[in-house]
Amino acid sequence: MDTNKKIPVILDGDPGHDDAIAWVLAKACNEFDIKAITTVAGNQTLDKVTYNARRIAALLKIDIEVARGRKVPLLSDLIIAPNFHGESGLDGPELPEPNHEESELSAVEMMAKVLKESKEKVIIVATGPLSNVAALLLSHPELKEKIEIISIMGGGLRNGNWTPAAEFNILVDPEAAYTVFHSGLPLQMSSLDVTEKALVYPEEFDIIRNLNNPVAKVVAEWFDFFFIHVKSLGHKGATLHDPCAIMSLIHPEIFTIKDYYVDVELSGNYTRGTTVADYLGRTGNKPNCKCVVGLNRDKFVQLLIDACKQYEGWKI
Repeated sequence: MDTNKKIPVILDGDPGHDDAIAWVLAKACNEFDIKAITTVAGNQTLDKVTYNARRIAALLKIDIEVARGRKVPLLSDLIIAPNFHGESGLDGPELPEPNHEESELSAVEMMAKVLKESKEKVIIVATGPLSNVAALLLSHPELKEKIEIISIMGGGLRNGNWTPAAEFNILVDPEAAYTVFHSGLPLQMSSLDVTEKALVYPEEFDIIRNLNNPVAKVVAEWFDFFFIHVKSLGHKGATLHDPCAIMSLIHPEIFTIKDYYVDVELSGNYTRGTTVADYLGRTGNKPNCKCVVGLNRDKFVQLLIDACKQYEGWKI
């Protein structure tokens, strides 16, 4: 990434604790110019995740209106994840109330506006179901050339987490994921193969807490809540899924990234929503995705701590 100029970025997600921490990273990144925040139903209903996004924007002083997106997937019923994220979708620490009204534009209209007005190509970071991104590509194919890359948190090349074969974000809207993976655009996919290795341990929660700034304190308390459920699944730390979609753009050197052709299963009785990688080139298709499959965990955590330090002197 060229660090000599700001890269325009759209953050599209369904916050969600790990979305929120991903946005903490994005705001702390000097290379990024956050042009839009758009929401999509996933971890919780659209009303709840949009309210959460507006509170996160207030916490991080991201001075833009949040645009709400799709409240249901393209073709299927909505699945939500209150067992992970609580009834609000972002249970845990108290957050400031929103300081901006919602945008009058829909998520797709906001995305299209940013793309049309940007002189530079735009990065889209999608950390929820891909419903908004697919709707954008279907309604504005002429704007594809304005997209630099779509960095996705989603999928699992070896396993799922919501079903044995499918990861949550892809399973919520497989048709949207299929549309994105067949778009011909540059894609980078942070799947469970890397995100389940992106563990932050309880003693590292406390390192972040002891940075003694209000954003770091909130991040530590998000970890506290999120870890309650992931610990019950056998994890020894909090799995930072969505931040990988940000960090792998900023610091690709700490990640293992492979080029594969990836497709999305739509109709299997047991495999709907599965992301399937052609490891051996048997399909004859050229790779369509940069797949993030590994990382240096210690460096990842240190970079997260360093990002939280950027909020020193912050007042809420």
